[in-house]
Amino acid sequence: MLLVTRRMAVRKRKRRVAKKRPVPTNPVLYARVKAEAKRKFKVYPSAYANGWLVKTYKARGGKYRMGRPKK
Repeated sequence: MLLVTRRMAVRKRKRRVAKKRPVPTNPVLYARVKAEAKRKFKVYPSAYANGWLVKTYKARGGKYRMGRPKK
């Protein structure tokens, strides 16, 4: 005889929490530098192109904050 309890049958669902990621604080500058990266590199997105994008954006005074992008 097999005994099954209710606890075994019911599983709790874990709540998904949105991950915070770096968001540019100056979206106009970020868009300008991103457009340059798309013209400069044959393959975009790529790790090399995104690294250049971040380096150039920060060199021009751009900063990042942690959070979700504003819609």
